[in-house]
Amino acid sequence: MTAAEFKRDGTDVYEGQVQPEWIDINNHMNVAYYVLAFDRGIDCLWSRFGITDAYIRESNNSTFAVESHITYQRELRLAEPFIVTSELLAYDDKRIHQFMRIYHATNNYLASTAEWMNLHVDLDRRRVAPWPADILDNIKRFANSQRDNGMPAEAGQRMQLKSPSWSMQSYQR
Repeated sequence: MTAAEFKRDGTDVYEGQVQPEWIDINNHMNVAYYVLAFDRGIDCLWSRFGITDAYIRESNNSTFAVESHITYQRELRLAEPFIVTSELLAYDDKRIHQFMRIYHATNNYLASTAEWMNLHVDLDRRRVAPWPADILDNIKRFANSQRDNGMPAEAGQRMQLKSPSWSMQSYQR
């Protein structure tokens, strides 16, 4: 498959390159930096919605991550370029559930996925709060642009061994 034939799933939200300080003893990108790359993708997506530093300072509202699930599919190595994509799986008046992918930008393979749940939060009260109308409209627009996308295969997956030698579930009485 040529680069022209390859189609990434989701909407491109961030591009980066694996930095020297991100490389671990196994000579590939350390797990913590995949989370950083996804977090940078979230920041870029939030900017599209209007959740900027200025918005946070002026409204004293922000978002908090409350849950995430990361899969590591293939290695990224020093100086390799990558692209983060995002798809919305669901949202309501206070929450957003999204699915992100990291692709190798030139070799066109899926390196990692992240499923992420965020809350919109009033920072004064430290409580979940409704999205402002303009941000909710931007979220709706983004979601509608992805209406024909299917549910990602990795979304909602549970971590488990298929045939464990031992498991906590079988041990419990």
